[in-house]
Amino acid sequence: MTPHHPQPDRQSVQRALEKVIDPELRRPITELGMLKGFSIDDGGAVTVEVLLTIAGCPLRDTITGDVEKSLATLPGISAVSVVLDVMTQEQRTALKERLKGPGAERGIPFNDPSSLTRVYAVASGKGGVGKSSVTVNLACAMAAQGLRVGIIDADVYGFSIPGLMGITGAPTRVDEMILPPVAYGVKTISIGMFVSGNQPVAWRGPMLHRALEQFLTDVYFGDLDALFLDLPPGTGDIAISVSQLLPESRILVVTTPQSAAADVAERAGSIAAQTGQQIAGVIENMSWLELEDGSRMEVFGAGGGQVVAERLSSTLDKDIQLLGSVPLDPRLREGGDRGEPIVLAGGPAGSSPAAKALRSIAAELASRPRGLAGRPLGVSPA
Repeated sequence: MTPHHPQPDRQSVQRALEKVIDPELRRPITELGMLKGFSIDDGGAVTVEVLLTIAGCPLRDTITGDVEKSLATLPGISAVSVVLDVMTQEQRTALKERLKGPGAERGIPFNDPSSLTRVYAVASGKGGVGKSSVTVNLACAMAAQGLRVGIIDADVYGFSIPGLMGITGAPTRVDEMILPPVAYGVKTISIGMFVSGNQPVAWRGPMLHRALEQFLTDVYFGDLDALFLDLPPGTGDIAISVSQLLPESRILVVTTPQSAAADVAERAGSIAAQTGQQIAGVIENMSWLELEDGSRMEVFGAGGGQVVAERLSSTLDKDIQLLGSVPLDPRLREGGDRGEPIVLAGGPAGSSPAAKALRSIAAELASRPRGLAGRPLGVSPA
């Protein structure tokens, strides 16, 4: 006698599809208007119709696979077929209204009085101190804690974030809205995603400002808990533009223990006195190299991070903390070359002092409240 298999019901299929998350927008396809419909035949075969935002959606295979996976475990389903179509202009307009709200004006959402996103501008006085590696690992460590995190690679001339994150794909454009690629749960945008090969970017100041402004206005990050900006070294055009476009952003100063690096890093932090920004803290990178016998070699000297924190505290008349010291570790560099942040690694690399230090700094930043002073709470007297 042939065993009877229960016919899958529409409610269970619908609930399963509600768990399918769009890989770019990070919201269920059912909320985004991407589920056109589905049907179930007498034999238990399910056909799902999904609307892509654009015809050349780079993650169409990912969406197809996620739909198939979500339905594969439901009892009574004999087969799953995914049919892809493309949104009409009206449907794309409706999607943008769902994301940004009807009639939303073009602007920088992180400056909205209701925004609770913590914005960190990662700065250094000079290049070569590992600022970008620190940025990537802090962002990925926060995302691993369940926070919603984004990165803007504001180092237009020396962009390196896509490589450190292992991102090779280009952003998706939905009319004027740009959907940033997602890696390790972190939404990321960089000028390196818009140039071919290893071409240099030769722009003057006003073009740098416009590029950063477009990243902040046209890239859809959604509601973030934290946004990191990887700034170019020094106190030039981008640093000034960040202070103008994101006046509430806080500066994270990265230095090495070397006294010369500390002197320059102090200048990068002291710009806050002119721009009115606050300093989130100082991070000392490349603090020491741990040898096989457990001893430490202080390759670049010692104490530079603490010196910067103390000098900035004196200059700004505020308590600026040294958030942590990150030791030299070849595995941190090797992970960056592979696009695999060390804070997410398993085995010895993941338990290394460098990985632990970066995760500890990320936890400290994640625990800081954004603050509600002057912000609307959305409540009214009864």
